[in-house]
Amino acid sequence: MVQKIFQTHAELKNWLSKQNSSIIFIPTMGGLHPGHQHLIQSAKERKTKKNQIILVSIFVNPLQFGKEEDFKKYPRDLIKDAELAFNAGADAVWAPDHVEVFPGGADSHFKIQVPRTLHNQLCGANREGHFDGVATVIIRLIKIIRPEKLVLGEKDWQQLIIIRRLFRELSIPIKIESYSTKRDQSGFAYSSRNSYLTTNERLQAQSLPNALREAKNTFLKEKIINLKKIASTMQLSNLEIEYIKIVDAFSLQEIEDIKGICLLASAVKCGSTRLIDHIFLMKRKPIIAIDGPAGAGKSTITKEFARRLGFIYLDTGAMYRAVTWLILNNSINPNNQNEIKNILKDSKLEFQTNKFNEQKIFINNIDVTKQIRSPEVTSVVSEIAKQKFVREFLTTKQKIIGNDGGLVAEGRDIGTTVFPDADVKIFLTASPKERAKRRHLDLKRKGYNCSGIEDLEQEIKERDKKDSERKIAPLKKASDAIELGTDGMNIEDVLNEIIYIFRSKIPEEIWATPKQ
Repeated sequence: MVQKIFQTHAELKNWLSKQNSSIIFIPTMGGLHPGHQHLIQSAKERKTKKNQIILVSIFVNPLQFGKEEDFKKYPRDLIKDAELAFNAGADAVWAPDHVEVFPGGADSHFKIQVPRTLHNQLCGANREGHFDGVATVIIRLIKIIRPEKLVLGEKDWQQLIIIRRLFRELSIPIKIESYSTKRDQSGFAYSSRNSYLTTNERLQAQSLPNALREAKNTFLKEKIINLKKIASTMQLSNLEIEYIKIVDAFSLQEIEDIKGICLLASAVKCGSTRLIDHIFLMKRKPIIAIDGPAGAGKSTITKEFARRLGFIYLDTGAMYRAVTWLILNNSINPNNQNEIKNILKDSKLEFQTNKFNEQKIFINNIDVTKQIRSPEVTSVVSEIAKQKFVREFLTTKQKIIGNDGGLVAEGRDIGTTVFPDADVKIFLTASPKERAKRRHLDLKRKGYNCSGIEDLEQEIKERDKKDSERKIAPLKKASDAIELGTDGMNIEDVLNEIIYIFRSKIPEEIWATPKQ
């Protein structure tokens, strides 16, 4: 594809009409640097369709500059910016002037007002109308371009949160994908405004990321943050502190007790240049809970999802099946709770990964990975799973495994009972007929004699009823879980959707190794 630079809406539309492609849109204000290139390269790597175009816009939006801010001196060099964009993988650059974006002037168009609870935090507290201007121009740009996906950087975290909320409340069907802050070898975050710094100021400004990084290292060891110490460190380098705060990463409200994902954020002035930076704080690694009825494909999806993240895969269903196999193998009546207690209290249950990176489940040192998928175990596991002692026994083990996070767990009560504080909760489901078809294929592939699809569908409905109506830890969608119906979706489709949900809730900086 020939790389193109467009400056009018008409030129861009005429070219796009000939491409038959969907658009991945990366809006910028120019002054491109390695941080922008990181966004473009990452977007290119994560293309999900062959006919996707990466379009980068360059538009210095006057609505997000205050009267005393740097609108006139903001870096503008279209040729240099376009070269950087194309080198990173952009297919086209659109650099409209103000009239192209706001025909008749900005006052001729509706403007977005960001909720004050979001705007008046962090950077918005002292920049009246700033995020209103950001939100307004984003709506104008996507109305013109109509992209399939919007790509943004996590460096401007408050902006990202506001745009996500805006799209959600207006039901805008455009996916937002974000990528972590790109830093140089010293840890200094790339920014268009870095070009304003003198050599001496650049050395002074290094205190900002250094102080934040040191604070995070202390937090990981001691679980405490000393804001006064951080401020003192930066002031010794003659940085003028605008704010340094700990806020909830999503509400942006200031907090004292760190729970979930929090943001340690700061804005400073070095000379006349305003700089921002942040780090994320979390007492443990993320936990992802994937619940849903039998046969929804949870095991297959969760296992592959965990592998791609490099997280622990916790198959709680396999744990209940292993216990069921043990009970059946010892000829214990499933209703005899005393015998079940006696055999479980001294039982050893563990997961092991073999040299092929396959996860196996062992009970009392016996590999039961294949046996637990038999129709005999399947027909009884629901009855065993509803017993109070069995659930308490396995829930305790599951919670211990999840103490440090970094885990993807699947089951029927993960998000409601086992990990109610999971950072991402997904309720994976499919119609009984779809699940019966999948179950039938799975059993045939494994060599088991099985009922017809209609009989399997009836069995699945009955099991759903049992799981949903049991008194202890019933199958139930958590109130904060995202439901994902998978009828007509293949495994890769489901994985892509779950990865998107995960990335929209967990900053990349928390789970991914930064690329330098």
